[in-house]
Parts: sequence; C-alpha cells; structure tokens
Amino acid sequence: MQQEITSESLRGLVDSLNLAEKVDRSLGLIREAYREFGDGLVVANSLGKDSVAVWHLAKQVNPDIRGFIVTTRFKPAETVEFMGQEVTRYPELKVFRNDEPIPEELYLTDPDRCCDILKVEPTRRAIEEMKVDCWVTGLRCTEGRTRTDFREVEERDRGLIKLNPILLWHEREVWQYLALHGVPVNPLYLQGYRSLGCAPCTRIAGGLNEREGRWVGTSKCGGECGIHTRPLKTSAELV
Repeated sequence: MQQEITSESLRGLVDSLNLAEKVDRSLGLIREAYREFGDGLVVANSLGKDSVAVWHLAKQVNPDIRGFIVTTRFKPAETVEFMGQEVTRYPELKVFRNDEPIPEELYLTDPDRCCDILKVEPTRRAIEEMKVDCWVTGLRCTEGRTRTDFREVEERDRGLIKLNPILLWHEREVWQYLALHGVPVNPLYLQGYRSLGCAPCTRIAGGLNEREGRWVGTSKCGGECGIHTRPLKTSAELV
C-alpha cells in the first residue's frame, strides 16, 4: 500500500472531516488493503469500542475478512462473556492467549514483562499462524498521549503492514458510529470505563486522556501494552 500523508496533514483532518467523510475514508483504506492483501488482511479485535467499530467496517468491505482476539487470564468476566458472544457470532474470529506460568502479581512488579508475555507473544503467534500480511487495528490519534505518532498505513515490521483506518476519529464519533449501526459493545462501558484492559490494571478514570485508567500507579500509566510498539516479527522471519 502507498504510504499516507504527513502527520501534520493528518492532524488537520481530525477536525476538518465530518463523521460521514471519515467513514468513507476508513472504508476506502480497508477496501484498498483488501484488494492488495486479500486473505492476508486480518483485523485485530481487542473487544473494545474502537475494535468493534473497525470490525464492523471491515465486514462491510468483505464478510469473509478474518480477525483475531488476544485474551489473557486477567480479563474481566464481562469481557470474557462478550468475547464468547462475538466468537459465536463470528467464528472467523480466532482467539489467542498465553497460559505459561508467570510470577504472582507480575503486573505490579514488572508490568512491561507481564504485557510482553500475555499480550505481545500471542499477537506475534496470531500473525504467524494466520499468515498475516496486513493487520488492521483500532488505533486513534486522539485517544491518549502515546498515540500521536502513528500513520494510517505503517510498516514498523518489515514485511508486515499495519493499517489504522479510524486513526482520525474522535471518541464521540466512534460512539456515534456504533449507535447508528446498532453494533453490540462490551458491557463494561455502561459502568463508566473508557478504555478496557486486564482487570488488575484497569480503572474507571475521567479526564481528557481516555487511557488514564490503564496501569494506574505504574510507569506505564496511560501507556501501551506493547503490541503497537514492539516488533511483531522475529529477526529470522525478516532475513
């Protein structure tokens, strides 16, 4: 895929485009990627609001598009139940997890290591096993302090394209889209959560930063689990 316009130009589009224009742009990005990669295009579905919006968009492009979910032993019961509903509805969603033993409360003593084991490793495995050439995410540049340097089309791992089709959307626009199309969402949002993760590392939080409730009390507060910042292909695969 052709690389997109500059970060500065993208920032200008965040507020200059309306929702209908953003939807058209998002569908166009997915459509172009699907034409190029076909079955090698796979959606990463975190079961959060942004992911289910992207999943719904992708299904409009082609109902055969596949996806994967990375779950952990620490996911809230509500997320586990919602995951079951989504996989029943869409059997082409494949679930990956890592059940290897880890130190008790590793999420407190070394949250980066915990995320590497429980989230990054199964994401790498999903990309390898599903033979992914282009993975589609729900990243948005307005979501938090760590999500400002991404592009709509990226190649952070050589040979693996990452497509961020709703990068320009505001939080309110995601909710508008979901409401307009009657898309089911994780019930934790009804409790006041704005960003969802593992139960021990997620709190209800206000403020401008949607991710303020993630990893509260650690150096990762409001940050990233690693799947968007760590290499997802081994060096052997890049040779």
